[in-house]
Amino acid sequence: MNIQHRTSNGEQERDSEEQFLFISKSSAAEVQSQLYVALDQKYITQETFEQVYALAEKVSKLNSGFIKYPKTAVDKR
Repeated sequence: MNIQHRTSNGEQERDSEEQFLFISKSSAAEVQSQLYVALDQKYITQETFEQVYALAEKVSKLNSGFIKYPKTAVDKR
């Protein structure tokens, strides 16, 4: 019974981590969207837009990797 309980808790923990990563990925996409508004309204320069957009893209890609990693690690067992 204890092993089943720990396994269940581990799955729940992994699910909540994955949910956090999806939220973070969505937030990065929202930043990118708002950057277009800021650029159009001339609140930021093209250079700033490109720098911050690239950072948001990097965050999104890192999140994607973290989301995929547990699934691929489990599949390799």
